[in-house]
Amino acid sequence: MLDISVKTFDELSTVELYELLQLRSEIFVVEQDCVYQDLDGKDQKALHIIGATKGVIVAYTRIFRAGDYLEKASIGRVVVKGNQRKHGYGVEIMKASIKAIEEEFRETIIALSAQTYLKRFYNSFDFKENGEEYLEDGIPHIMMVKNKKDPN
Repeated sequence: MLDISVKTFDELSTVELYELLQLRSEIFVVEQDCVYQDLDGKDQKALHIIGATKGVIVAYTRIFRAGDYLEKASIGRVVVKGNQRKHGYGVEIMKASIKAIEEEFRETIIALSAQTYLKRFYNSFDFKENGEEYLEDGIPHIMMVKNKKDPN
């Protein structure tokens, strides 16, 4: 089980910031062989959802209020350390991220730009495809939206 914390940018320690940037780079740049600008100037507006085990960050997302990144409240930079994926930490960090948006932002509609191969994973949290597939940094993505009030 993960120790989950929710922090603003200013609440992050330098060690936490270094670890989460290292994790994002390890997965999104090295593992996925994708050169892109991870440091996009948006971390300062985000809430950071940090999942740690034994004091080491192994899972992470950042969340935004509606209008701070996308039109709707959103989740981004969803990442789990490669050698830790077998523990279900992706599910835990997503549940914590959805809960944080609902509690901190009082939002029920949540969007995310999903790597297409992860559609089924996000479907399991009631996210639905919204629009056509597109390339983002050379990787196929699709916009997905979760509407808690949607009875379907």
